Amino acid sequence: MPTLRSASKGLQSPNEKPNSDPTTPSKKRSSSRSKETEAVVCSSPVASQSDDAVAKVAKCKIISSPTSSRKRLYGDEPTQKPKWNPKDPVQMKAVKEALHVATVPSNVACRDGEQNRIFDFCKECFEKERAGSLYVCGCPGTGKTLSLQKVKNKLLTWSKEVGYEKPEAVSINCTTLTSTSEIFSKILEKFERTCNGLSPLQQLQRIFSQRQSSPPKMTLIIVDEMDYLITSDRSVLHDLFMLTTLPFSRCILIGIANAIDLADRFLPKLASLNCKPPVITFRAYNKNQIYEVIQERLKGLGYDVFDPLSLEFCARKVAAASGDMRKALAVCRSAVEHLETEIRDSCDLQEFHTVTFDHMDKALSQAFKPKIVDTILSLPLHQQVILYALVNLFNRSKKNSTTVGELNKTYNETWKSIHRNGRTAIGAAEFTNMCQGLSDQGLLRLKQSKEEKSRRITLTVDSSDIAYAFKGHRFIQDCKFLEE
Repeated sequence: MPTLRSASKGLQSPNEKPNSDPTTPSKKRSSSRSKETEAVVCSSPVASQSDDAVAKVAKCKIISSPTSSRKRLYGDEPTQKPKWNPKDPVQMKAVKEALHVATVPSNVACRDGEQNRIFDFCKECFEKERAGSLYVCGCPGTGKTLSLQKVKNKLLTWSKEVGYEKPEAVSINCTTLTSTSEIFSKILEKFERTCNGLSPLQQLQRIFSQRQSSPPKMTLIIVDEMDYLITSDRSVLHDLFMLTTLPFSRCILIGIANAIDLADRFLPKLASLNCKPPVITFRAYNKNQIYEVIQERLKGLGYDVFDPLSLEFCARKVAAASGDMRKALAVCRSAVEHLETEIRDSCDLQEFHTVTFDHMDKALSQAFKPKIVDTILSLPLHQQVILYALVNLFNRSKKNSTTVGELNKTYNETWKSIHRNGRTAIGAAEFTNMCQGLSDQGLLRLKQSKEEKSRRITLTVDSSDIAYAFKGHRFIQDCKFLEE
């Protein structure tokens, strides 16, 4: 096939004449005919000998060839997704639902290894018709509960395919229990057997300790938030795991909690009885996994919601802080809401297609701001100005303590510079009471002295948190010195 170089060679120079010598060898004649053929394929006249013609031929060659060098190197150009229209309420609602924590995705990305280990454990228990216990742990927001639900569904499907009797499945969240011992009543409901005079735990122990006329079904028990069962004597946790050690038990108990060492700390007897449950740990998500999980949730929408840089920024920030996927989803929803607010406040002619880096930056700043910021913003205005003046005084004097008298003087100067409309500052006695109130809230330390104005004052919070709280303040606009 002719290439770009061969196409340019097929054009004659303006100073050259066509070779019409009948004595020319056949090889030259065939070469000349091939050159003419190349020019005809490109629909470019041979008489056009300029550089523009070369460019035309080259361009025509690449486009017309289905197996051009560019396609061989890079492949077909990716099809662009349709643009997202944030002004469409239907599309906006779909994006928010996809990013909501309560929305269960069709696939739990980046947790295949953990899910396979849990499934293999349950499968082995089924095949050997024996009970077993497993402990799943990990930081909040690492996909433990969602993965267990997927494993449960997969196990029910597998047991039906291979011909096993359909197992019973019980999912219990310990935060919903009125008492820790109520968990045994929840489990007993699946067996539909009651015996007067015995507690639910005793009835379960009796069922699993005696041979029945018909063997009980395999039962999968998933206990979420298991650390809520920790009591002073640890009896509930111990009795729960011991149900899987009884001779006729067919229970597969899977406990979920955040603490990695729960079994070691609160169930030491299980280790002595050689029935300590295996532990599967869900590690915190890294930045690549967070990025992939969010993309997986948005894949079904058919359009790009986030600018790639903004999504990467969110993934890096959340991964560095905690690796909590629920936090990442909340930040993304907040960024979408910032875009929604910007659309509502802007003119109709302006176009919006994706969540930008600025929207994500606002959402992250809001999500990761220190808790003390909310406390500062909830203070009365005079106490806010006192904190503002105190940080200003420390920055100017390069000291970390001052007196009530010095702070009062700086407060008055600050108040006059902020309120030029004649509003008066508070008096000395009320100023001392305001400082005492800030001390009671743990924002500063106020030491004792014979004279009120000689009492020493120091900050107990980071000055950068105060600077962050006063950014964009309604009355305090210029906070640049707080960042120096």
